[in-house]
Amino acid sequence: MVTLEDVARQAGVSLATASRVLNGSTRQVGAAMRVRVEKAAAELGYRTNVAAQTLARGASNVIGLVVHDLVDPYFAAIADGAMRAADAEGHVVMVGTTRRDPEREIAYVATLNAQRAKAVLVAGSRVADPGLTARLRAELDRYRAQGGRVACVGQDLLGVDTVAPGNRAGAAALAARLAGLGHIRFAVLAGPPHLITAADRRAGFCATLAELGLPEPQIVYGRFDRDGGHAAAASVRPDVTCVFAVNDVMAVGALARFRERGVRVPEEVSVAGFDDIPTLRDLVPALATVRLPLAAMGSLAVELALGGAEEPQVVPITGEVVLRESVRAL
Repeated sequence: MVTLEDVARQAGVSLATASRVLNGSTRQVGAAMRVRVEKAAAELGYRTNVAAQTLARGASNVIGLVVHDLVDPYFAAIADGAMRAADAEGHVVMVGTTRRDPEREIAYVATLNAQRAKAVLVAGSRVADPGLTARLRAELDRYRAQGGRVACVGQDLLGVDTVAPGNRAGAAALAARLAGLGHIRFAVLAGPPHLITAADRRAGFCATLAELGLPEPQIVYGRFDRDGGHAAAASVRPDVTCVFAVNDVMAVGALARFRERGVRVPEEVSVAGFDDIPTLRDLVPALATVRLPLAAMGSLAVELALGGAEEPQVVPITGEVVLRESVRAL
């Protein structure tokens, strides 16, 4: 039996492009490329898949959103933005949480494909395991070959439309601002070493300190959540004057640990995070951080998934350093 892959190979186009031509997708394909695909299909005797045509033409109004942890305010804010954007277009968002398990992430995508969701949004960091990334990418390719649409919030590693937060650059800018306040001895609550978002933020922060000729910071690895920050803060050396947690929820946990130990923030140690999650507005002292437009990122992911671009787009997101009461000048 002739497959869509056979047609794509003979026409010299991607699997996704062949699907858009033969399955009736609303995404635009150039006239010359369309002719090549149709000619290859005719020569091979390819028969179209009715179910794939239905999906490509958008019979379903469901968008699947796969996140790592919905309890984390970072993902909750992204989900809120995605839901608002989808609602404005007459679509419904179904959310699945993987509990940071890459295998569950791959399984969710397969399930959404079987359920003929119109689009899939994948939000969250990749892990430093090329095999897992390749398997997720292959699952997304299968879904796209059936006419599905995909966008990602995270690293540009999946070959799909991507909203890419500037993790390394944002952490670098924060390090420069904190060093400018006179801090020399830093600790980094670095999260899991295999998580690319955490690693990029740690690397950006440390690289800037090195460029400024400052000592290497103390690195404390741990979980990428509130309890991880709480546990890691217990290991911070007494000579450290400023602590950078690679996300805000870890910073919240660190603040709680310092409070329990009677360590005053920022009088004895400054603390900064990353993301600017909405719950920070009630935190005392107010947390210095790198602001990402989380809800807007979710909204943009929906726009990319439902858009008509033939080739994957990457939209970089620049973080903004926000210094608040949790840091002080020395």
